[in-house]
Amino acid sequence: MASHDLRRILAGWDYEAHQITVRKIAGDDGAVKIQMRLPLGVLQMEVTGRPDGSRPHGFESLLEHHEARLNEYQRRNGTDLGFEVSPDDSQALRDESVMYYHRYLAEFVLEEFDTVERDTARNIRVLDLCRRYAREEADRLVLEQYRPYLVMMNTRAQAHSALRSGSLKTALARVNAGLTTIQNIYAENADGDEEAVEESTEASILESLRDEIIARLPADPVEKLERDLEKALREERYEDAAHLRDQMSEVQARRREAAPNNKRRKKQ
Repeated sequence: MASHDLRRILAGWDYEAHQITVRKIAGDDGAVKIQMRLPLGVLQMEVTGRPDGSRPHGFESLLEHHEARLNEYQRRNGTDLGFEVSPDDSQALRDESVMYYHRYLAEFVLEEFDTVERDTARNIRVLDLCRRYAREEADRLVLEQYRPYLVMMNTRAQAHSALRSGSLKTALARVNAGLTTIQNIYAENADGDEEAVEESTEASILESLRDEIIARLPADPVEKLERDLEKALREERYEDAAHLRDQMSEVQARRREAAPNNKRRKKQ
């Protein structure tokens, strides 16, 4: 009789408190699986589709099933007015989202940022569906507390993907966009309370990431020349100051020459 004792599987893979411990393994079906170590065992997930591998109602997930219901309702009625998600279905969607939560945490530890972006964006769609169509007000609101966290994780994934490809400016733009989204969420849900944003852990994490990216950006030559000019003036090195002004004028002229609007004017 085959043993079902988990100790054989967990041998040599100790649980570490306050740390997300994950690994990839080859399943008996030959497909790659993600495993997450838990205090009393292990959580195993598929890398694509629904994490538990099931296909509810023949769809990749319950979310896709209800989105298909919505699309069919709109096709038949010409509107989404009257479409509802029942309390039981809302709870099932929340339970399903927890599976994806565990997977995108594991993916982040594995630095698989594309799939973190995929799964966080997917869970945001659950929030959007429930907020708009859940029959009960409690079901419309209960998930909203997680929206800033999902936006933060989705933004981090986008930024790290951009950093991996060497695009610092794209990464910075992604972080700034994420921060704006989080600020708008708090403005909508906290009656514009600025302290709510300032106390937001999610905003703080993105601000720290933004600072790290900015520190890695190459220095702007004009800004450096301006600092050098201020220093030269303070030290009464007027010849150096004049030379620095000439350099600043040359850099600014080159920028104007390279500007897209200027190029279009030349072509006309």
